[in-house]
Amino acid sequence: MRRFSAEYLEHTRRGMWEDGRDALADLELTSRERVLDVGCGTGELTRVLAAEAGKGAGGTLATVIGVDADPELLSVAREAEREADAGARIDYLAGDATRLPAGDDAVDLAVCQALLINLPDPAAAVRELARVSSDLVAAVEPDNADVRVASTVDAEERLEREAREAYVDGVDTDVALGDRVREAFDAAGLVDVRTRRYVHEKRTEPPYAEAALRSAARKASGAGLADHREELVAATSERAYDDLRGRWREMGREAVDQMEAGEYERVEYVPFDVTVGRVA
Repeated sequence: MRRFSAEYLEHTRRGMWEDGRDALADLELTSRERVLDVGCGTGELTRVLAAEAGKGAGGTLATVIGVDADPELLSVAREAEREADAGARIDYLAGDATRLPAGDDAVDLAVCQALLINLPDPAAAVRELARVSSDLVAAVEPDNADVRVASTVDAEERLEREAREAYVDGVDTDVALGDRVREAFDAAGLVDVRTRRYVHEKRTEPPYAEAALRSAARKASGAGLADHREELVAATSERAYDDLRGRWREMGREAVDQMEAGEYERVEYVPFDVTVGRVA
């Protein structure tokens, strides 16, 4: 399984679900009593689930459990949970997505976000989600091949597309899984499978948040692209990567210049497919 830092997860998931949670409607969160968030990372989705679940069908406070294999990410999640105003109780456990620390039918909803795209065998994880759930299984997975970018820096959209296409080709898991999660759900014997698309819009505009300033600085230094050097070289070559990184840094410097003038704006559209199925 591919692993990520807390900083990377914060950057990629910042602001998700703030504009609306209609795509989570099929999870029937207000009727849940025990929810498992698998591969919870720093707990962004865990806290959303807790806020939406509130009291379960029996009138008792729902419990939401976040599971992740990385203890450092769980530490960040626990700290963030102490500062959040969650409606349901949240617990965190260390565990592997393909060997969950839960018995059969232990929860009535097992869910994951951006987990399956980082696993070599996503179908095995779906089977495990179905094992521990007595009712619903849900996966919120992006289609990274369909991401779009609009920017006031002319070269940014083109370079982002070039880097993204190479990354999708070079990475060793299916990061463009999207709505094809349905196939794994069908194979696991889940029924009443349905999918809703949610587009996460990540906006950068003045006044610039500290995270946006850091992101622009990483573009200008080439550090952001270097995070994915292995995948990009695998899809192209060392020479092609070096050429792309040079053009990337030039684009980043233009973004920094526009920020200093208060003129830089960027929108990234990341499509997520929310797939839900019922345990037969």
